[in-house]
Amino acid sequence: MVKHFRVPGRLPVKLAEFEVSIPAVLRRAGLAQDLFEQKRALVSTEELFALWNAIAIVSADPFLGLKLGVETKVERYHPMAIAALCTENLVTAVRTIARYKKLTAPEDIFNELSETEFRVSFRWLLAVEDEPPILADYCLAWMLSAARVGTGMAQLKPLRIEYMQQRENLRPLERHFGCEVVCGAARNAIVFRAEDARMPFATRNWDLLELLAPQFEKQLKEAQTEHSFVELVRRAIQDRLAGHRPNVELIAQALHMSERTLQRRLQEAGYNYQRVLDEARHQMARYYLSNGVLELNEAAYLLGFEDPNSFGRAFRGWEGVPPSDWREAHRMRVI
Repeated sequence: MVKHFRVPGRLPVKLAEFEVSIPAVLRRAGLAQDLFEQKRALVSTEELFALWNAIAIVSADPFLGLKLGVETKVERYHPMAIAALCTENLVTAVRTIARYKKLTAPEDIFNELSETEFRVSFRWLLAVEDEPPILADYCLAWMLSAARVGTGMAQLKPLRIEYMQQRENLRPLERHFGCEVVCGAARNAIVFRAEDARMPFATRNWDLLELLAPQFEKQLKEAQTEHSFVELVRRAIQDRLAGHRPNVELIAQALHMSERTLQRRLQEAGYNYQRVLDEARHQMARYYLSNGVLELNEAAYLLGFEDPNSFGRAFRGWEGVPPSDWREAHRMRVI
């Protein structure tokens, strides 16, 4: 599974259009000032949430997420979204995005089609807290915007918007979406009428789809192979962590391959052994700290650290806070 989100290149462009200070946002989020200048701007789920929380604070506009989510310029869409717009209708478009989303983010897009409704919802696979309201607004508004572009109906309205969190002022939300907005749902979701979801897209383009889809399918196959091997190595490390720090030679033997082959295959997947080891320990550290039974020194031992201080330094590098503070903030949550 992909562990990071690729920050869309259109985001800084949109922020500038609404006169939101990008340096102020990045400072507030604790992210690198050159994040948007990087060729591949990658952030963890927590960093993504911090980014959107910072956007909300710096802008002071409670409905900026809705505005940022509106996109009528197809040239600003990610190639994945363009491929989706080339499909038959909203149902196939959403399922296309859901399939290829695995290439860019640890996020699931669910869709349910019944005789009367088509529900689209989102789940952040590595989140330990609810997503910022501004991000939920952005995702739902973008989905509606894409549906309107695809159908060619600028006034297309959903049947209903569902939020997990309570929202103070529903009227502006209802005006933006043109439908009922309810709170307290199991997931943030946008619900369309089934007949609207099946409506043929005005943007259907089989020729362009035949060009784009094979590329994504190839990337998906390669990613699945690469990540399945990385995950295999990660699990082998975790199985041998208790009281030890397994080296690359031990893991290569466990996987019945040479050390050189293991290193080469990790490199082909964009990894090295130290990175996989760190990720394996980080993942298990979050699990152990979510379990209130273990003491910090016991967690340190199980993760193969020499002493609690070494564990504390490593954990601060991963999460930015001491393990005791993280445990208090995430007590009883299972990762």
